[in-house]
Amino acid sequence: MTDGLDQVKAWIVKRHPDRDDIAPDLDLIENRLIDSLSFVEFVFLLEQVSGRSIDMDTLEVDSIRTLETIDRTFFKARVS
Repeated sequence: MTDGLDQVKAWIVKRHPDRDDIAPDLDLIENRLIDSLSFVEFVFLLEQVSGRSIDMDTLEVDSIRTLETIDRTFFKARVS
């Protein structure tokens, strides 16, 4: 797990003290770990820790549905 993904996971766990871990394939939206009230703050966090600007108009919700997809979308090195 990357440092950025660790920060994302810590952010989610901090908001859900009943959890001490999150499975990489757990659906964060379906399980209400990210809801409509925290969505914008979550996207801002992703921008900060990934160093990438995220266009809300083109953001695919499936790209932030699990820690696996977040890691693949925002933290894995891309080959040019």
